[in-house]
Amino acid sequence: MNLFDTSIEYLKGVGPQRGDLLRKELSIHKYGDLIHLFPNRYIDRTRYYKINQLQNNNSEVQIVGKIINIKTVEQGKGKTRLVATFVDETGQMELVWFQGHKWIRETLKLNTVYVIFGKVAQFGATFNMAHPEMELLQEHQASLRSAMQPVYPSTEKLTNKGISNKVVNKMMQQLFIETQSLFQETLPLYLIEELKLISKKEALFNIHFPKNQDMLAKAQFRLKFEELFFIQLQLITKNLIRKHKIKGHPFGLVGENFNDFYKNHLPFDLTNAQKRVLKEIRNDLGSNAQMNRLLQGDVGSGKTIVALMCMLLAKDNGFQSCLMAPTEILASQHFNGITELAKDLNITIKLLTGSTKTKERTLIHEALEAGSLDILIGTHALLEDKVKFKNLGLAIIDEQHRFGVEQRSKLWKKNAIPPHVLVMTATPIPRTLAMSLYGDLDISVIDELPPGRKAIQTVHRYDSNRLKVWKFLKDEIAKGRQIYIVYPLIQESETMDYKDLMDGYESISRDFPLPQYSISIVHGKMKPAEKEAEMKRFSEGKTNIMVATTVIEVGVNVPNASVMVIESAERFGLSQLHQLRGRVGRGAEQSYCILMTGFKLSNDTKTRLETMVRTNDGFEIAEVDLKLRGPGDIMGTQQSGVLNLQIADLVKDRDILQVARNYAMKLLKDDASMSKSEHQTLRTVFIEMSKKKNIWNYIS
Repeated sequence: MNLFDTSIEYLKGVGPQRGDLLRKELSIHKYGDLIHLFPNRYIDRTRYYKINQLQNNNSEVQIVGKIINIKTVEQGKGKTRLVATFVDETGQMELVWFQGHKWIRETLKLNTVYVIFGKVAQFGATFNMAHPEMELLQEHQASLRSAMQPVYPSTEKLTNKGISNKVVNKMMQQLFIETQSLFQETLPLYLIEELKLISKKEALFNIHFPKNQDMLAKAQFRLKFEELFFIQLQLITKNLIRKHKIKGHPFGLVGENFNDFYKNHLPFDLTNAQKRVLKEIRNDLGSNAQMNRLLQGDVGSGKTIVALMCMLLAKDNGFQSCLMAPTEILASQHFNGITELAKDLNITIKLLTGSTKTKERTLIHEALEAGSLDILIGTHALLEDKVKFKNLGLAIIDEQHRFGVEQRSKLWKKNAIPPHVLVMTATPIPRTLAMSLYGDLDISVIDELPPGRKAIQTVHRYDSNRLKVWKFLKDEIAKGRQIYIVYPLIQESETMDYKDLMDGYESISRDFPLPQYSISIVHGKMKPAEKEAEMKRFSEGKTNIMVATTVIEVGVNVPNASVMVIESAERFGLSQLHQLRGRVGRGAEQSYCILMTGFKLSNDTKTRLETMVRTNDGFEIAEVDLKLRGPGDIMGTQQSGVLNLQIADLVKDRDILQVARNYAMKLLKDDASMSKSEHQTLRTVFIEMSKKKNIWNYIS
């Protein structure tokens, strides 16, 4: 039996009680889990201070000296503290303990050389150190503990129960003593030589007890590379297996519907990026494998036309398609846009949402099963068991991170042979995240806007500039343009946000009075039909200003709207600001985005606002967002638990991730089953890791 599979309570110094705590608090069940509890930081213990070098800066220091006396000092209210005088050749200081007096008195030795470590504080002319870490000099010199002392992740409960960092460090030392030479190498020899990696044994030793900064850096690189390499092996293997095992419907025919639309009904020429993406999708659809592709494109880059052309290919090959969107507004927008584009073609398109009337629903269900309905667009309503297709060939999912994994899998089961899947997103995903979160999907990017689009000008204005901003809005309305004014919506406090919105609406109504100006208002408390009616008034140009919460983040397309004012912009995330800005700039006129804030702004907020003012590039914005928020946050609640990595960091280690992905691809291209003799160990480790679901829990 592998020693690393031994239950943690059998490690000397742990026992059942501590074992139970480690399991509950840090998920440490076995020896192997403890060895992979990596430090979050290190304290440099290479330097020893003299007492006359101490400064009152609250820093942690290490001093060599002796205790020359110990006394108990009354503190009032019956409390006492234990005070020891500690000296070296340059002076003296005090060591103080507020609890554990009896045990400390019994264990401390007078006039014996100790190494002490802790935070120093100054009271009058005297320095003191409360509850210092103490070690006899000879033990300090003999111990495994390195000059770079690790600080391990912990919890309040562990600290309260006496499992301090020092205790974890002792456990780690014991673990190395018990298992010293049993670390199995996990990577092929040629890879270690090519990348000049240190061995697994050296890496694990130096991550816990680094000899120096250089060895720590080598250990971190080795372990980060290995973690990301195995994740990429898993993702790429998953992709290859799917392509070989999961058969798709081959769409061999580029027929009448596709060609007629392309030659006669395209509203404008496709950009080179759209043509490239269509070619990638057509190659997938023409093969015998099921397509699983992610289509990224900024707001307004023309993903909808690409989606329609894919659905026309499905129709040409005798298949139905569906498009699922996260909200009714967005589903309706897709329906209206696609119906308009396809109005001269002989295809039937229907919309199915929570608001669809029962009678209409029944007709849709019947037409779907009969095969007379070609394209169904809708929300989660598409997932209901009653919704049965005759032959679903293509499923398109918009803004997929808003759907859970189970919801998506329901769509696949609508057919005996799974449909081709195209996932679309207007939230640009940084390359590092795409390679990890969507490493098992093929990725296409529309990185070009249609010709004639002018870049949106973005400015940041403080509330004190409001009069000038209102004057600018009146000038734009005088030119016949329309305006959005958006207020933040924070879920925890809809009442507060509603108040914000209503206060704003009232002051805007005073500054933009009837009959000269007319205002629409849209918020989450309205019924869908009311929202729809207000949006319709705005899109038909009957109102000049749309006052709204973020419900309009997705799903409103008004080419005549040229200004987006975002109130309390400091309360929005970067990707949300970018999505909102994308609601304007859809016509030929110059468009503007005005970010309104108060004066008190955090550094992160300043970075967000400066980024918005500087660039319109969604991918650059996504990279900044990833740095500010970290990967776990960026995909929203559906993907929480995302990237539960032990040592690597997707933001800081993107270069290592790229190297790991390249090597994983190269290896699998050469030996997909990992059956060559030099890959035997790798294969064993890979199979073992694949059994542990938690390692891959973030793979959609």
